[in-house]
Amino acid sequence: MAIIKGAFELKGSIKGVSFYTMRGSDKVIMRSKGGASKEKIRTSPKFAKLRLQQKEWSGCTKFGSYCRYAFGGLHRLADYNLTPKLNKIGKDLMKLDTVSKIGQRNLYLTTFKQALEGFNFNLDFPFNTVLRILPRWEIDREKLKASVTFPMINTDINLLNIQKLPFFRLIIAIGTISDLVYNPETNQYEPIVYDLHGHNRTLTGEWNSTQTILAEQTMTIQMTEEEAAILTDNVSVLLSIAVEFGNVGTDKMPVQVKYAGCGKVIACR
Repeated sequence: MAIIKGAFELKGSIKGVSFYTMRGSDKVIMRSKGGASKEKIRTSPKFAKLRLQQKEWSGCTKFGSYCRYAFGGLHRLADYNLTPKLNKIGKDLMKLDTVSKIGQRNLYLTTFKQALEGFNFNLDFPFNTVLRILPRWEIDREKLKASVTFPMINTDINLLNIQKLPFFRLIIAIGTISDLVYNPETNQYEPIVYDLHGHNRTLTGEWNSTQTILAEQTMTIQMTEEEAAILTDNVSVLLSIAVEFGNVGTDKMPVQVKYAGCGKVIACR
């Protein structure tokens, strides 16, 4: 794979070489086509180790996919593609299983919850550079309940309004991720607690002027009693926060601006 810089602005493919761009990068990426056929990779003994790695990678991609669900949709504010980074975190967690054989290693987020704590959805302007306060938070695991207290916000001092938009709002989300284990009967990676894998609740605050002072406020969110009843030690609870900016819509009411804002995971318990 090569990256084209300068005046080249190519997309598509030319004689076996494809050109494409990725969100979060201003470069055009060039990749040559070809390699072993899918049938050869699936059956040839030469690719036995690769098949084991591919099987594990399917578990990592499942982990990454359901992490996005657990973020409660706040990843929509990301300024880069979160998927490869989340998949890599899944792979790193899988490597912590030193007991199972390669191709069957399990993925236990509950053994290293720090892997997602502090995970930022933005690279150019991370959450703490946009909302310059220190929120306080609490999580009640048993009740699947969480609260976030935002100190007073003086937008002139505490808010970096990059696009000079007139409105902003605060959002919190609670979500759950189950540990993933390899099931030899189905030859698939499956969540231990399927009914809590990628579940979430989101609480969106009211729109506020970006030229104001907001008093300290607490936002509280909770999942259902039915969900709390099936919670086990194999489930991690994520608490995410975001600030989103808006503009004046056609009806003169605030409307969100795509990608205007930022978010992060502040806790994993």
